Amino acid sequence: MAQRSSLAVPYEVPVLAVCFLACVVTGLELSVNNHAADFSLSTSAGPPVSLSCLVQNSSQAEELLWYRGGGKVDLKDGNKVNVSNICISPVTESDNGVTFTCKLARDKSVQVSVILDVQFPPQLTGEESLQIEEDKDVTLTCNAKSNPQAQTAWYKNKNTLILQQNRYQLYQTSEVFQLSIKTVQKSDNGTYTCVVKSALGEGRKDFHLIVEDKKPVFPKEAVIAAAVVVTLTVLFGIVARKDKIFKCFKRSSETAL
Repeated sequence: MAQRSSLAVPYEVPVLAVCFLACVVTGLELSVNNHAADFSLSTSAGPPVSLSCLVQNSSQAEELLWYRGGGKVDLKDGNKVNVSNICISPVTESDNGVTFTCKLARDKSVQVSVILDVQFPPQLTGEESLQIEEDKDVTLTCNAKSNPQAQTAWYKNKNTLILQQNRYQLYQTSEVFQLSIKTVQKSDNGTYTCVVKSALGEGRKDFHLIVEDKKPVFPKEAVIAAAVVVTLTVLFGIVARKDKIFKCFKRSSETAL
């Protein structure tokens, strides 16, 4: 019985060692700006944003990795072990919604992610002139990004546009605002203004719409018929005078001799 007991000890020691290591790895965690779980960071466009990743509950040196979206961030050698800092400067509109993730190099499942919530007012200025033929359709388009999402209003000659049923159509997404006018008339001449407004500000763009007279349209069939008539007339004329033409060529030939 004593011999069996002594033989069992070597098999139990590795099991205890594995259990100990598992407990150590399980207790290790990361934090970014004192957040141990994924979070969203609200900021405004312009000022820089600093993110600091820290290894917690570890007694050894741990290498850290940073990712912007799916791309790895290049870190200097002195900015990789146990503590790693990155700075986004300047913060721009394109950083809105971008995820920055700090990961443990030897176990990338240990990670904390930060989603940037970059807030900025609508960016919309300028003017545009459009010439459109009467009875045709026209679409006025404003492209404007903003965060938080903006609302839009349309004006004609500085007055709130009254939307006539079946003639005006509005289309809107988070970045595109459109006004479509069906079968434009002379009365639609004027300056249309797209005003995009959020809690942080507003932007606007003017459209100078000029409705031109409807151009006369010639029926294709009539044009083809006229061309055929002219062609046949010329051919019949040539046939009718062929004798005189041949005599003229003959006399010219005789004179040349």
